[in-house]
Amino acid sequence: MELQKFTYDNRLPKLFAIATITWGAVGMLLGVIAAFQLAFPVLNFSEYLPNLAFGRLRPVHTNAVIFAFVGNGIFTGVYYSLPRLLKTSMWSKTLGKIHFWGWQTIIVLAAVTLLCGMTTGKEYAELEWPIDILITLIWVVFGINMFGTILTRRERHLYVAIWFFIASWVTVAMLHIVNSMELPVNLFKSYSWYAGVQDALVQWWYGHNAVAFFLTTPYLGLMYYFLVKAADRPVYSYRLSIIHFWSLIFLYIWAGPHHLLYTALPDWAQSLGTVFSIMLILPSWGGMINGLFTLRGAWDKVREDPILKFFVVAVTCYGMSTFEGPMLSLKNVNAISHYSDWTVAHVHIGALGWNGFMTFGMLYWLIPRLFNTQLHSRKMAGTHFWIGTLGIILYAIPMYWSAFRSYFMMKAFTPEGQLQYQFIDIVQTTVPFYILRALGGTIFLAGVILMIINLWKTAKAGTFVAEEYGEAPALERNYVAPKGSFWHSVIERKPLMMLVLSLVVVAIGGLFELIPTFLVKSNVPTIASVKPYTPLELQGRDIYIREGCYNCHSQMVRPFRYEVTRYGEYSKAGEYVYDHPFQWGSKRTGPDLARVGGKYPDSWHFNHMYEPTSMAPGSIMPPYPSLFERELDITTTNSKIHAMRKMGVPYPDGYEGTANDDLKKQADSITAGLKNDKIDISSDREIIALIAYLQRLGKDIKVNASSTK
Repeated sequence: MELQKFTYDNRLPKLFAIATITWGAVGMLLGVIAAFQLAFPVLNFSEYLPNLAFGRLRPVHTNAVIFAFVGNGIFTGVYYSLPRLLKTSMWSKTLGKIHFWGWQTIIVLAAVTLLCGMTTGKEYAELEWPIDILITLIWVVFGINMFGTILTRRERHLYVAIWFFIASWVTVAMLHIVNSMELPVNLFKSYSWYAGVQDALVQWWYGHNAVAFFLTTPYLGLMYYFLVKAADRPVYSYRLSIIHFWSLIFLYIWAGPHHLLYTALPDWAQSLGTVFSIMLILPSWGGMINGLFTLRGAWDKVREDPILKFFVVAVTCYGMSTFEGPMLSLKNVNAISHYSDWTVAHVHIGALGWNGFMTFGMLYWLIPRLFNTQLHSRKMAGTHFWIGTLGIILYAIPMYWSAFRSYFMMKAFTPEGQLQYQFIDIVQTTVPFYILRALGGTIFLAGVILMIINLWKTAKAGTFVAEEYGEAPALERNYVAPKGSFWHSVIERKPLMMLVLSLVVVAIGGLFELIPTFLVKSNVPTIASVKPYTPLELQGRDIYIREGCYNCHSQMVRPFRYEVTRYGEYSKAGEYVYDHPFQWGSKRTGPDLARVGGKYPDSWHFNHMYEPTSMAPGSIMPPYPSLFERELDITTTNSKIHAMRKMGVPYPDGYEGTANDDLKKQADSITAGLKNDKIDISSDREIIALIAYLQRLGKDIKVNASSTK
């Protein structure tokens, strides 16, 4: 049979590898800064650099690590492995370049807009609608190039790594489109189309599965290629690969509600999330076993090869995270972990150990081959491994310790039935753990810097190989499968069938969870006393979201004795029907705010926002002096009210025209009250709107908590 010649273009893997290294260092540096900001609030520099305060920096860090570091790592591995597995060139060099520069543009735009406070307020989906559209377009470009390459392949059967690439692409597309349904107010502002309970469910259906299908399944594809190559061993079990793949993508999509246990989400949805989360242990550990057992007969190499060390710990961290995750979905465990530093530790075991170490191992293996040379220093790589491992340990253990200590302090009562500790007392006990966490992150970053030096010297010592040549026969047009061939081989020969089946398998869970929540009214019973936000409160809410207050404060009182005693009546689903987006939060660095309305006078909030320690000695919250200087932009009120009316918020017809009149009246009233407390400030400052919003929280339910319809 005649052999066809073709080339493997290494330019794109090189570019994506450089981007991976660059953004990884930047993202981790931002994480270290954010960690130190929590331990030492003065490092927020709120007075001089309000754009770099924790509330704005934290989402930049998470987006940089997830979409810049891990995202570019995925593309590095895909653009290198896919052509070689398929014995063909990438379908389009032009589309590859558009993908690369488009993705880097998205990253830069994300960083700039988030630091400027342009955010949707939805974790891991904070980017505003123009960037969401750009993400969709670039993701489609990537998909066209990937499937074009698959359809022009010279290898009939798709290798297991490609299964994971296909499922990841189609699922991320589905998640992004559904979660990004939003109504633009202007170029820089939009509101989620969903509200309250529905928005929370959609967000964590997306959020959990962003972990699943961006941080996990594509990296499993990389594991099945680069671990196998580094070990020079075949995959342990083909049949286990099949079970691992199909069961994982089917079960993962159901697990989102376990982020919302004990909240106002309907119990049936919480239970579904728990059940499927527990079942996830089996396919997840199936993947771990398949990865580790691939090293059978090669464990002697692991002792000597730092690349294999990275891969082994990465796969082990994957196993640890995918055991811990289901355990955290058990209600009795989740009662401790949710809103605590335990969740932070869990996430970083996966991010630093699984994604980080898998990426480092891939880069150490790949860069010498791209530059036709040997790794500059295996000793430096080994040192990086031990530094990185120490960093992970020093990061995680203090967070676990902090979580348990905080939990037991939170629920402690005196013999008289009073709370034993104030929230600020608990915060102060966490500061030493935050310092240790920051040191762990710094050590991990030091390892990354060592890797950069090592890889730079490796590249300098070699010569970049822009193209590699290959040859293989074309696929037979009239292929007949041999009798008795395994049933799954049919799917492996048909990539479009693989795509469709993957979409069907992942869509089932979403449909079963989302549709009833939207269509069955009893899932979100309305409360007659709950009214839409006034124009001033709506503007204040947007300021709250802009400054990233949701990163540290929740608005969800769970039905526990210690939470009800501390914060007030537990939260009801009907309270949030006008919240676009929801603000339940996922971490309590500060106290819950669901019932803060009317708890303190306006003057307290005024002074607290100007200097938190004046009202709460020992607070680690940064001050927000810019809110006292910045004039409230009321030119957007009309469009904001109009957008809310379009989404069903019952403002009167034509209210847009008079909304600012009501806004000014309420602002003047607050200003007058402050003046009585000897605080003189103009009514057009942003702080007035924020006070109005904070004073509204939880008040409606207090009016008539039992009035439902």
